[in-house]
Amino acid sequence: MQDVRAEIEVIRSQINRLRREGASLAVNITPSENDSPQEIAEAYRRQARENPQLFAELKAIDEAIAALEFQLAEKETIIKKSRSGYITRLSEQIEQLEEAKTQAKAHAERINQLASELATEVNSLKTCADNLTPLYWQVYYKPFITGFKTISVPYVRSDGDVWTIVNRVV
Repeated sequence: MQDVRAEIEVIRSQINRLRREGASLAVNITPSENDSPQEIAEAYRRQARENPQLFAELKAIDEAIAALEFQLAEKETIIKKSRSGYITRLSEQIEQLEEAKTQAKAHAERINQLASELATEVNSLKTCADNLTPLYWQVYYKPFITGFKTISVPYVRSDGDVWTIVNRVV
């Protein structure tokens, strides 16, 4: 892309040089207010016949400027297309990102729902264990269930931009 921009600058500077050169070579015929359009055209024709090399050079400069302006337009079109391509790709990526975020949000809500249900079930099991443990100790000389202090369930939280999965102790 930088190469194309550099080429554009070179073309523009060449066009400006050619315009300055053409202006310095130009023949200034100043028609009077009373001259008719035919007289003005005849004055330019007479000047061209008197100095054909100068007018040929001016014509060549005009043609070179036209060719360079065409190249310039092509290069600018390339830059515009690359910009629009980038914008198109960016908008597609944003669309994909939003779609993925929607899916992730649905999964996070489901995880949080399951975590809530699992926490309820773990608490119910703990209540059962608390009720059974004294009798279980009497019969088997060991606890019924251990490890309730370290039971945790996953939970998804968000600060708006960043989502974090944390473990909630039940």
